[in-house]
Amino acid sequence: MKILDNFLKYFVGILFIFSGLIKVNDPIGTSIKLKEYFEVFANDFAPFFAFFIPYSLVIAVFVVVLEVVLGIALLLHYRMKLTSWAFLLLIAFFTFLTFYSAYFNKVTECGCFGDAIPLTPWQSFAKDVVLSVLVILIFIRRNHFKPIMKDRSGNVVMALSFAVNIYLCVYAISHLPYIDFRPYKVGNNIPQLMAPSEPYRYKYIMEKDGEEFEFTDYPGDTTYKYKDMIILNPEAQPKITDYHIWTDDGEFTEESFIGNKLFIIFYDISKSKTRNMDKINDLIQSVEDDVEVWALTASADTEFEAFRHEYQLAIPYFYADMTVLEAIIRSNPGLWLMKDGVVVGKWHHNDVPDADTVIDLLE
Repeated sequence: MKILDNFLKYFVGILFIFSGLIKVNDPIGTSIKLKEYFEVFANDFAPFFAFFIPYSLVIAVFVVVLEVVLGIALLLHYRMKLTSWAFLLLIAFFTFLTFYSAYFNKVTECGCFGDAIPLTPWQSFAKDVVLSVLVILIFIRRNHFKPIMKDRSGNVVMALSFAVNIYLCVYAISHLPYIDFRPYKVGNNIPQLMAPSEPYRYKYIMEKDGEEFEFTDYPGDTTYKYKDMIILNPEAQPKITDYHIWTDDGEFTEESFIGNKLFIIFYDISKSKTRNMDKINDLIQSVEDDVEVWALTASADTEFEAFRHEYQLAIPYFYADMTVLEAIIRSNPGLWLMKDGVVVGKWHHNDVPDADTVIDLLE
């Protein structure tokens, strides 16, 4: 049974630490997912879930730090009665979320491993079912895990683990994720990611005289009746499918890829932080001869016009989907620099670069 105990300890503990650290890297991403769940639950179960929406980020930080700390606690056999109960409650919570996502197709990505390892809802649920079995075994055998450290030493290690992970979360929120797993990261060519990586190949399911037939080319024989079409190389699908820039005058997506563009992103004006607007305006004025500066927002025109006048933001503004802007940069406002459609720089509003830095990246 010692082999089983070691397997349970290392597999579950390391997996929770890995999963938690990926989300510690981007707690805002986790908060966006929690917000989606709260909105769905408020609509499907009870309105009181809407109360949690403004606190999504605080809850996200607590949950992701708890994942890491519990993983460490399990590896150290720290207070196993408390630890095993916490594991049981947490995995029950995750399993319910992933089941609800999969069965009702409500939140199509659970964010279990952040943007690093995207899973379908059913894959996420299957993972949590397996983990639930392992956590139940840990709970049953909790008395067999003898403490590796004395209580005082264990308390110190757990307190440090908690403090370090809180710091990592706060830093990622106040700046940007340490590692960017999203398709809008520095170095990516956005137009290329919006196109299929190779021509699609299809399989056509046809019916004739009560029998089904498969073709890789659409049959010219009109006696066949079409039933279905299946993509044979789904991995060729674009990595970016929802990037669109527009105004009331029309679509400007293609224009956003032309030349040097610095985008100042305000995905929600009502929640935008304004303490660094002077720095942003100074940068705009310093680079306007070398870079075309656009504002991107998901806010209404009347709201953004009022904001522009208040902060003397003398640049054109364009609309984009809120979800897309949140995916581009975890900062409101944030700065996103492109050269001919290739991302060359991203900055949180707390880290506004100087003009020389921006221009050097465009050379």
